[in-house]
Amino acid sequence: MSIDQDTLARDGSSVAGVGLLGAGVVGSQVARVILDPDNGPEHNVDLNGILVRDINRAREGVPSELLTTDPEQVLSDDRNNIIVEVMGGEEPARSYMAAAMQAGKHVVTANKEALAKHGDELVGLAVDNGVTLSYEASVGGGIPVLAVIQDSLSANRIESIRAIINGTTNYILSSMEEGGSSFGDALAEAQELGYAEADPTADVDAHDAMYKLSILARLAFGASAHPDAIYREGIRNIEAKDLRYAGALGFTIKLLAIARNGAAGVRCRVHPALVPADVPMAKVNGVLNAVELNGDLLGPLWLQGRGAGAGPTASAVMGDVLRIAKGMLANDGNDKSAIGGLGGKNTANGPSIVDMDDLQVRYYVRLAAIDRFGVLAKIANVFGEAHISIASVLQFDADDERGLADLVIMTHPAREANMQEAAARLRQLDVVASLENLIRVEDYDTV
Repeated sequence: MSIDQDTLARDGSSVAGVGLLGAGVVGSQVARVILDPDNGPEHNVDLNGILVRDINRAREGVPSELLTTDPEQVLSDDRNNIIVEVMGGEEPARSYMAAAMQAGKHVVTANKEALAKHGDELVGLAVDNGVTLSYEASVGGGIPVLAVIQDSLSANRIESIRAIINGTTNYILSSMEEGGSSFGDALAEAQELGYAEADPTADVDAHDAMYKLSILARLAFGASAHPDAIYREGIRNIEAKDLRYAGALGFTIKLLAIARNGAAGVRCRVHPALVPADVPMAKVNGVLNAVELNGDLLGPLWLQGRGAGAGPTASAVMGDVLRIAKGMLANDGNDKSAIGGLGGKNTANGPSIVDMDDLQVRYYVRLAAIDRFGVLAKIANVFGEAHISIASVLQFDADDERGLADLVIMTHPAREANMQEAAARLRQLDVVASLENLIRVEDYDTV
C-alpha cells in the first residue's frame, strides 16, 4: 500500500494513519494520546478507526464515531498505515496482525501471548512483507528493555537475562513479606487495588511472565522459545512462613524470569526464587518491574520502572507508533523496510532450548517432619543417595499437638534432576509428614 504524498508534508500535517484494535484500559489511553490536541503536530499521526466489542460502552475522551465492531473497517481502511493491536489474547488478535502485515501495514502490539506463541510466524510475515512489527509494550510496560536489547546492546552478545516482569506477583510477595499476610489475603488486596484481575491465573501461575520471557529470549538470543519449552512455576505454594524463614537466612523470595545462553543452548525458566537480600533485585518491591541484562562487552545492565498500567503501556505503544511515523516521513513512505522495527533474530539458526535436568543451583527445602530422634539421619540419607550435599538444617515452628516441626534444609549446588529424585523420596519417607516447599536459590556470584 502506498502512502498518499499529501500526508508526507513537512509542514506538520499528519504523516501516518492509525487503526486501533481494542479500546480497553490501554487502547482508550492510546486513543486519547493520539487525539490530544496538546500533543501538537510532532505526533504526525491520525486515528481513523477503533475496533471494539461493544460500541455502546462509554469511553471517556474517545469519540463514538471512530468506533466499529467490524474488523474490516479498520484493517482494510487505506488511510491506515499502522495497525495498533491492544486487544490481548491469542485469537483473533494473531489473525488480525497477520492480515494487516499481509496487506502491507505496519503493526504495533502489546500482545505478549500472541507473540510468545506465534512470534516466529509474525516476525516472518513482517520480513516477507517488508513492514515493521514493533512490540516494546509487550514486556516491561514503559521500560524500554526491547529497544535496549536490539539497539543499545547490539554490539554485545547477551549472555543472561534475569527479571521481575510481573507486577501482580511482585506486589503479592512484597505484601506477604512486609505484613505477614497469607497468599489469599495478599491476592485479595491486589485485586481490590486493581493490581490483579478477578481471575488471577495468568499472573499467579506465571503464564504472563513466561510469555514475556519467551519474547526476551527470542530477541536476545535468537531462540525459538515457545512457551511449551519454558519451565513455569507460580507462587500459589509460597506461604508467609517461607518469606519469614528466607529472611532469617538472608534472602527474600521473588518470582524470577531467567534465561541463560550456554554451550548446550538456552535454558528458560520462570519460578519463585530465593534472592540474596543485599542485591538490587531483592529491593524491587510492589508493582515495579526490573530487568537485568548481562552482555559480554558491557557486563550487567539494570533497568527498572513501572511494568504495567495504562500509562506505561500506552507510552511504549506510542513510542513504537511515532518511531514508525518518523521513519515513514524520512523515507517518503517508499521503503517500508528502511523504517526498521524490533522483529527479532532469525530463530531458524538460533540456539536450542534445553530442559531443566542439568540446572545446577542451591535449594531451599521446607519439610513438616516428625519431631523425634533419628529423623535427621533418615532425611540426610535421602539427600546423600541423590548426591546432594546439605549446607545447613534449621528447625523453625513446632506443632506440639501434632508432633511436627518445620525443618528448612539449604543445600549446596545440586543438579535439578537429582533434587527432584530426592523430593520424590522425601515425600514417601515415614518421618516426613509433607514436603511443604522446594524453592531454587538464585545466586549472584554467577551470572
